[in-house]
Amino acid sequence: MKKEIKTQNWHQTHNESLSFGSKLADKVAEKMGSWRFIIIQTIIVAVWMLFNVIAFVKHWDPYPFILLNLLFSTQAAYAAPIIMMAQNRQTERDRAQAQADYQTNIDAKLEIEELTEKLNAIEINKLDKIIEMLDKLNTGNSK
Repeated sequence: MKKEIKTQNWHQTHNESLSFGSKLADKVAEKMGSWRFIIIQTIIVAVWMLFNVIAFVKHWDPYPFILLNLLFSTQAAYAAPIIMMAQNRQTERDRAQAQADYQTNIDAKLEIEELTEKLNAIEINKLDKIIEMLDKLNTGNSK
């Protein structure tokens, strides 16, 4: 009994099934959930506020920075659903991985049972030969 060897793992198969939008949402969520994003955004906000507080020519967004608040609200309005989509896909990936792990365990269990049966057959065969040899010795000694 020969088994087919899979050339792809569950992760590759799952990634190939994702649409462009799903891949984009995953990338956006990955970037927004990084320290690099937080640091860059903090620098941009600090520069924005600094330029508007000490602006020599024109304050394009004077204190209390209403335009900046609008930008943050817009970013949050788009970021939250994108991050939730990425989390839903992570749940799907976890489920697919758990299923693949379960199938691997089932396959391993079947192989172990098969090997155990073979080893038992070998042991029984050995014991039969030993008993046969003992019988021959006993019959040879009783003559």
